[in-house]
Amino acid sequence: MAASLPYLASNKNVSLLFEKIAAAKVPEKFTHSFLTTTIGLKGTNDRALIPLLRNMGFIDQSGTPMPSYRLLKGHNQGEALADGMRRAYGPLFDADQSAQKLSSDRLKSLIAQVAGVDADATARIAATFSALSKLADFEAQANDGGTEDKADTDADFEEASPTNGQSKPKNLRTEFHYNLQIHLPTNGSEETYLNIFNAIRKTFQ
Repeated sequence: MAASLPYLASNKNVSLLFEKIAAAKVPEKFTHSFLTTTIGLKGTNDRALIPLLRNMGFIDQSGTPMPSYRLLKGHNQGEALADGMRRAYGPLFDADQSAQKLSSDRLKSLIAQVAGVDADATARIAATFSALSKLADFEAQANDGGTEDKADTDADFEEASPTNGQSKPKNLRTEFHYNLQIHLPTNGSEETYLNIFNAIRKTFQ
C-alpha cells in the first residue's frame, strides 16, 4: 500500500513558523486562532502548517501540544525537528535511513517509489521535506542517539553489580515477611495458650 506523505502548498513560512514557536508561549491548544494571532501567520496556505505539526508529532488530534512540542523552544530545536521528520516521513526513512542526504532527483525518485504519487505531488512532497531538512539537525540526533538509554542501562548495571560480596538488583527490596498459622487445642487451658505464645516469642527474639 502506498504511503501518505505530508506536504505544503507553500513552504516559504516553514522557517518562520518554528522561529515563532520558539519565542511564543506554549498554548493550551494550537488552533487556527493561535496560528494567526500569536504566531502571526495569516495566509490561506499557512493553515496547512497545523496538520504538518500534527504529522510530525508536535500536537495531537485536538491541537494539544505534545511533550515534544516543548523541545522546539530549546537550543535542541533542530534535533527535535529531525525526530519529527522521522515520524512524519517514516516510510521514506524506512526505505533510506539517510533520506535527508539524497540529491533532489534521488529524493523525488524515492518519494515516487514509496508514495506512488504523480510528478506534481512528488515535487511538492520533496519541497516540503527539503525545507524541513534545512532546519533539522540529523547529525546531533545521530551523535546523541542512545545516550539516554545508555545512561539508564549503566545505572541498572551499577545497582546490580556486586558490592561487598553482595548483589543489589534494581528495585529488589530485601525484606522478608512471615505468615504463621497457629492451631490451638480447643481443650487447652489459659496456661497452655500462654506457653505456646511465649515459645513463639522467644524463637523470634
